[in-house]
Amino acid sequence: MTGRAFTAALVLCGLTATACGGAPDDTDAAPQRASESAASPAETADGGPPDDTESASPSGSGSGPESTADPETSEGTSSALPEATVTGTAEAPATGGATGVKPLQGKVVVIDPGHNENNHRHTAEINRQVDVLTQKKACDTTGTATTSGYSEAAFAWDVSQHLARILRAKGATVKLTRSRNTAFGPCITERARIGNQARADAAISVHADGSAAGNRGFHVIMPKKIGGKVDAVVDDSRRLGLNVRKAFREGTGLPYSTYIGNNALDYRSDLGGLNLSTVPKVFIECGNMKNSGEAAKFQDARFRQRIALALANGVEQYLR
Repeated sequence: MTGRAFTAALVLCGLTATACGGAPDDTDAAPQRASESAASPAETADGGPPDDTESASPSGSGSGPESTADPETSEGTSSALPEATVTGTAEAPATGGATGVKPLQGKVVVIDPGHNENNHRHTAEINRQVDVLTQKKACDTTGTATTSGYSEAAFAWDVSQHLARILRAKGATVKLTRSRNTAFGPCITERARIGNQARADAAISVHADGSAAGNRGFHVIMPKKIGGKVDAVVDDSRRLGLNVRKAFREGTGLPYSTYIGNNALDYRSDLGGLNLSTVPKVFIECGNMKNSGEAAKFQDARFRQRIALALANGVEQYLR
């Protein structure tokens, strides 16, 4: 990571203190974990705890009122990121010069924080099978965790909160698929519905993988054509994914995945969060929580802010 991306990350970090599905069916993708089936927090696809990209978060059927709650009113996690610290970053200024128009004004972004910290308490609800068009899958899964017990759900929630604040500072209208009070889930079908209903210009699902300890690096998951409504946004989703991949690499310094996909790109047709989406959408697996080096980074509050800024830059580059 060099240049302006490094400078922007340092400026952000200096001012404040903070997916995962079943086996891929793409010929370019390396073997992937069967993490979409719900499991206990101790389980993992690929040798570690489960971290299905689809199993975003808690909410059973996902049809309850909390699953559609606008995160604008939900509180962040322990490492709050004041909006003042993200306006006018070196890579993506929040204002539009003399006109005063923010770069993402009028754009709608939906953020899907993967899994839910309480899913392991609601195994019956998250194990309920739902239709993702190409197969039946569990409503949600528990996600993975580092060896020290820091969960993917907690990581995804914190990154998503920072990401939401950065994008709002840039003028975007931001909605999250769950609130801090969402009991479990929501189901992968509900997560997709929230993005569709919002008519999002872009949607991103935040995750971290749970593979073998020797594996490392991040990858972006994008939809494939399945003869459904998602087909209309496959090309736009790819463009979003390419922008996110570039910004994430530059902004975090993390390498491309050494074990999944081709140059950090993985195309899937088995993820309900993608199959059911009618808006451009991708999943980001920020790295491997079972790898000690990446786990240490993910547990660092400032590095999580750095991840959020990188994702925000990728989304902005796509939308602009």
